[in-house]
Amino acid sequence: MLKLLAACAALIAVPTAAFAQAPAAVSAAPAPLSTATTSIGDLLENPQAKAILLKHLPEVVGSDQIEMARGMTLHDIQQYAPDDVTDVKLAAIDAELAKLKAGK
Repeated sequence: MLKLLAACAALIAVPTAAFAQAPAAVSAAPAPLSTATTSIGDLLENPQAKAILLKHLPEVVGSDQIEMARGMTLHDIQQYAPDDVTDVKLAAIDAELAKLKAGK
């Protein structure tokens, strides 16, 4: 009986090992911060990025509706506040975010 249990356990273990997933690859570097690809929530959670947003878009960051937009990008919300979130401001924010990524 003990041999039967050991054989069954071995049969179960072999397929399980065959389907085991390899460890996830370590990402080389985090994606650069951007007004087009980084969510507002992620930007606000980064103290340096939040300071940049407060500098260029204080009325947007200080809005009571900003929590609803945390999953969107600044480019996404531009259509709702085109007078506040201008292309010029987005370019200036991107330039400063790029400096953060470069470690400056």
